[in-house]
Amino acid sequence: MKRLTLLLCALLMCLSACGSQESDALASLAPGEEHRLTVYTSHKEEVYGPIVKEFEERTGIWVTVVTGGTNELLERIHSEGDRPECDVMFGGGVESLMQYETDFEPYTCSEADQIQPGLRPAGDAWAPFSSLPVVLIYNTRLVSEDQLTGWADLLDPRWKGKIAFADPSVSGSGYTAVMAMLVALGGDEADLLEQFADNLDGKILMDSGDVVGAVSSGECSVGITLEETAVKRRSQGASIGIVYPVEGTSNLPDGTALIANAPHRDNAVAFLEFVQSADVQELVVSDFSRRTVRIDVADMDFLPPMSQVSLVDYPIEQAAAEKERFLQLWRELNREKTP
Repeated sequence: MKRLTLLLCALLMCLSACGSQESDALASLAPGEEHRLTVYTSHKEEVYGPIVKEFEERTGIWVTVVTGGTNELLERIHSEGDRPECDVMFGGGVESLMQYETDFEPYTCSEADQIQPGLRPAGDAWAPFSSLPVVLIYNTRLVSEDQLTGWADLLDPRWKGKIAFADPSVSGSGYTAVMAMLVALGGDEADLLEQFADNLDGKILMDSGDVVGAVSSGECSVGITLEETAVKRRSQGASIGIVYPVEGTSNLPDGTALIANAPHRDNAVAFLEFVQSADVQELVVSDFSRRTVRIDVADMDFLPPMSQVSLVDYPIEQAAAEKERFLQLWRELNREKTP
């Protein structure tokens, strides 16, 4: 018995030594700090995954990805202060990014002159990644093409309780959409919001990704979403039609930002340059159903050129500055309507 115990102890010591050697070997293969990068992203894996993989293969930089909601990640960056753990914020609408500009280091990409007019921010506080028009959609089995032409139609009582819309206090694209509607229609903001909230009849979705599904299934007849989401889902067989509002819509970019005092600044700069490169922007069009931000990359040929889409003069700075005031009004209008 004593001999068996000694043999077992020897075996365990051997396994422990082997495990330690294997761990040391793996550690020796891990890159040093000069070859690392930490990216916070609100993109889905289907977007950030291919880009991060290609960046790693081309540069040899080891990327650590932290995912979450845009506001959640921006708050985390802000709380990290002068000792950030993050190098790059990848994703997020411009209104959200503008609220946290003091946490970013402005950087001008080497090919910034190839960025389309109107998509590049003053001072280059962040770099645009893709162009995201807001569109209206309808169920092609329930709604005829001439029944939905613009924002004003969404105030028609015929659609009461049949509009798919993501809560702007949760969804960044929902906030952009309702702000675009207010600008396009003009008039008293509170009155328009009350009419719209009344027509939603308490049916407010928590995720912008649910809008197309609700319309395609017939749960709702019409909806508001981003062009890229509608195009992608329609190509997958969703029964939806796409409408660019006659009164005008928004065409805002999402962005990529260099964090101030980033621990791996050079690698972060390399990532910003990469996502604005022609190669990645072609991927944005071909694989992500989005519009490019570059003038030398073509959008999908079946989409209307942006020159033919009516656009509103979207007040980006005002939308960023007044977001909390707007959301408080929105909550008050919907408090009694939500089941």
